[in-house]
Amino acid sequence: MKRLRNVKIVATLGPSSNDYDMIRALFEAGADVFRLNMSHGEHDEIRERHRIIRKIEKDLDRPIAILADLQGPKLRCGKFANKAAELEDGQDFRFDLDKAPGENHRVRLPHPEIFAALKPGSTLLVDDGKVELRVNECGEDYADCTVIVGGTISNRKGVNVPDVVLPLAALSKKDRKDLEFVCQLGVDWLALSFVQRPEDVLEARELAQGRAAILSKIEKPAAVTAFKEILEVSDGIMVARGDLGVELPVQNVPPIQKQLIRGCRAAGKPVIVATQMLESMIDSPVPTRAEVSDVATAIYEGTDAIMLSAESAAGRFPIEAVTTMNNVAIEVENDPIYRDVIEASRKLKRSTVADSIVAAAREIAETTDIKAICCFTQSGTTALLTARERPSVPIIALTPLTGTARRLCLSWGVNCYFSGDVDRFKLAVVSAARAARSSGLATEKDQIVVTAGVPFNVPGTTNILRVAPCEERLIFRSEQE
Repeated sequence: MKRLRNVKIVATLGPSSNDYDMIRALFEAGADVFRLNMSHGEHDEIRERHRIIRKIEKDLDRPIAILADLQGPKLRCGKFANKAAELEDGQDFRFDLDKAPGENHRVRLPHPEIFAALKPGSTLLVDDGKVELRVNECGEDYADCTVIVGGTISNRKGVNVPDVVLPLAALSKKDRKDLEFVCQLGVDWLALSFVQRPEDVLEARELAQGRAAILSKIEKPAAVTAFKEILEVSDGIMVARGDLGVELPVQNVPPIQKQLIRGCRAAGKPVIVATQMLESMIDSPVPTRAEVSDVATAIYEGTDAIMLSAESAAGRFPIEAVTTMNNVAIEVENDPIYRDVIEASRKLKRSTVADSIVAAAREIAETTDIKAICCFTQSGTTALLTARERPSVPIIALTPLTGTARRLCLSWGVNCYFSGDVDRFKLAVVSAARAARSSGLATEKDQIVVTAGVPFNVPGTTNILRVAPCEERLIFRSEQE
């Protein structure tokens, strides 16, 4: 099932996409990665969705990546005596630890960590930023504020603190239980919420113990500030524009998106652009023109993947949403301007033999009649470096490791195949040629570029490149030698 585009599509599963037929239809429509949102659904539901995905993977003989998205700490106010309070601009309002029901002048905020971090002048945002307050005075159990932007606060509404680093771990007790559960299930990626510093990522990595790759969600101003350090200890990044757009001025989000994508590309690590990409398709079979432009912009910027949230999880038109993303991606990538943009934004820095090998593979493929770049990889690093080059020909990643093949499903342009164990370069060429032909990316008359590391089965040793034919007669001769 050959994709006609390089950018990958992540589809979130939920009530609208909960059985074999629908999930298979989403994959056939274009979904490459399925997201399990740990904020919704019991463990039994998550287990069943995981089982269905692996059944589809086996039935179609195609690796499929599963991304488990951890909820992270949820900061919420308490309850009100009348279920809600109406705040007016300029009035005084207090948050405190008092368990008494809230009134028009105060409400409980059951997070002493917030009070410990607040300073006079700090901003508090309630209900996704609909209500804004400025801290005038604060202590270990209270914060006296002035309402800057009034509105209604109702029971258990979310609270954001955009301009301080909160002394909270990114992993709550629930997250720790969820992390162990999904790692035992066998997910491929863990998305980590509420990341503020690299230590948050290292904590999750220690708990995962290599059972899943770690993808950091950039959704807080502190994470944007510490992005370079967070990227260094992460396997991938999600540009989580929802909370970013609450905690930062909305006009800041587009340039931040572009900066994060470029940073990830330079590092050779996959990046997902997420949140409200086709929001109107929750209830409509067609998107708005602005949403189509938003999806297209992320693709022009070179993102590895674009994501659907409620559109595929709870919307009325999940298949149409995936199909729309697929069609937009094909159209954008066929635009000559797309190649101009991708090539203009390519980083030219080369510091290792592997960097030079994959760069040479791209240049050879793009200046001669080469149909695909085939790379043998154990850890996935060679394929990631090849994807960083954003070549104009398909990438085929061959690996004997199921986990590596699945994780690479998130990376731009990578077509993943199981190769079996290979201990000689000639056999690697044979496997690559057959994969190129069976996938429909090349014919007997075509040539491919093959990269690998010798000795085989040693991560990080990419050091050899060969231009090889796909002709069966020559393949047979190589097997006999």
